[in-house]
Amino acid sequence: MTRQHTVVDSPYGELTLVATDGVLSGVYMTDQRHRPAEETFGDRDPAPFTETVHQLQAYFDRELTTFDLPLRLEGTDFQRRVWERLLAIPYGETRTYGELAEELGNPQASRAVGLANGRNPVSIIVPCHRVVGSTGSLVGYGGGIARKRRLLAFEAGDTAPADALF
Repeated sequence: MTRQHTVVDSPYGELTLVATDGVLSGVYMTDQRHRPAEETFGDRDPAPFTETVHQLQAYFDRELTTFDLPLRLEGTDFQRRVWERLLAIPYGETRTYGELAEELGNPQASRAVGLANGRNPVSIIVPCHRVVGSTGSLVGYGGGIARKRRLLAFEAGDTAPADALF
């Protein structure tokens, strides 16, 4: 297993992109909760990330609403099922943890969905920021609530600078 990484600027701060055997396996924000140790990211090499960088830039430029990238999502079976459901949440929309639990066939698993959501290794692209509390409140986000608020506002069409809070 070979890992490589690169660091790119974004309106939400630096993003560390990680590839495992040439396939995107991580997009980590600075200060991200559950961010793996830097030494696990492998050698720094921008080569495997050309298309990822292109699509992220198109997203930030409001030209792309759905990513089309091969992903290597490393986690438990349950985590991967949750992350696959996240990919089905349309741009600009949200779902609650309870709704996702129900979609997974276990309406009582909203807390487990929240824990899996918090461990999402591919932020932004696997849109864990689109999951909210049962009342619509912004609860939990590995990149911080301020980033979650800005990402949701961005997708809702807010034209304020994305980095206004950072």
